[in-house]
Amino acid sequence: MSQLKNFTKGFVKENPVFVLLLGMCPTLGTTTSAVNGLGMGLATTFVLVMGNVVISLVKNIIPAKVRIPSYIVIIASFVTMVDLSMEGFLPALHAQLGLFIPLIVVNCIVLGRAEAFASKNSVGASFIDGLGMGLGFSFALTLLGAVREILGSGKVFGITLFPETYAMIVFVLAPGAFIALGYIIAIMNRLSKK
Repeated sequence: MSQLKNFTKGFVKENPVFVLLLGMCPTLGTTTSAVNGLGMGLATTFVLVMGNVVISLVKNIIPAKVRIPSYIVIIASFVTMVDLSMEGFLPALHAQLGLFIPLIVVNCIVLGRAEAFASKNSVGASFIDGLGMGLGFSFALTLLGAVREILGSGKVFGITLFPETYAMIVFVLAPGAFIALGYIIAIMNRLSKK
């Protein structure tokens, strides 16, 4: 039961974007479309899960003085794997996400989960926590990207919902990210109070 709680808290109770307001740089910078949000979310999920597992495995051999630098090296290794894989197999998505992929290394969600959870728990629990937080982050980025894409271009995942002449271009620009995120957070807060 506690494993299920660890998995679901990333979606609702401790959603990194909508509740904790962590990882705002990639959240606002990459969500111009639902595909970009999903791609960034899944890349971060992979790094989060693998980083948590490895950190949980080596937590007892890392000296306290070099704990954080060690975590960063472990996380950077998985980010490099994601970056090179994306560049080779998904070049269009890699070009869209650009600099935000290497910045996963210093994403406060990834480092925070490594320090707060993986360094203190078992491998299995760390895997579940990383998966739950990562998928919660992916859900948030995909939702924000879909809202921005629908309102800004009339499309979502390449499917036209209404003519582009009715779209509001501001939503695919930087200010639209803040506006859409603010409304989504307000709706989530309202729903959580019921």
